[in-house]
Amino acid sequence: MSTSQPPDDPAEFDAYTANYNEEINKALNFSGLDIDFFARVKNEYLIDILNARLDGAGKVKLLDVGCGVANAHKRLIGRVGELFGIDVSSASITVARQRNPGIRYEVFDGTHVPFADGSLDAAFAVNVFHHVPVAQRPALVDDIRRVLRPDGLFAIFEHNPLNPVTKHVVDTCEFDKDAVLLKRRDSEALLRAAGFGDIKTRYIFAVPAAGRLLRRVDRMFSLMPLGAQYYTIGFCR
Repeated sequence: MSTSQPPDDPAEFDAYTANYNEEINKALNFSGLDIDFFARVKNEYLIDILNARLDGAGKVKLLDVGCGVANAHKRLIGRVGELFGIDVSSASITVARQRNPGIRYEVFDGTHVPFADGSLDAAFAVNVFHHVPVAQRPALVDDIRRVLRPDGLFAIFEHNPLNPVTKHVVDTCEFDKDAVLLKRRDSEALLRAAGFGDIKTRYIFAVPAAGRLLRRVDRMFSLMPLGAQYYTIGFCR
């Protein structure tokens, strides 16, 4: 696939827009958890990262790359300075705009981020890159770096392919059938090749980390590949 084409097939993602949550919850059903739980906890980790590494989330201009139907954005509104979202699926962007009319959402081609050079403080992508064709991933990370200010932060949240429960969820989720999961070293290599520095990875969801206390417990295991997911962060140099 050419690097000018969007990840996978936007029409395929359009088809899943109406039942996106239902499909994920179906795959998660055995765990007793749902998509809302994971979105909420990752929001908290993201805010923790922004507070610790960018001197506070409250002033940050933040981009969600591959935002989908914007499940998590209501809980970010008011906690970050400005929030933006982009996705290859026009149907998903339509839903996101309806849900959150105060947020700027844009359809993009999967490679070229529709923002000016150095105009954003931080960006994040939640379980997006395993849908991006492997050959296209470096170009997307390069363009994300372009729109970040000096010392801007990029965080990739991804499934941990070493976790058997995660593998089960991915294998049973309908729209993950063509997913190519990224190991920690893959995400770190993408950021390093794009010129990011101070790269760190932490595993999350070794325990169901709802609330500060359980997130504190979860962090005790963050250097071991036990968690269901992980995040990798890097800074523009």
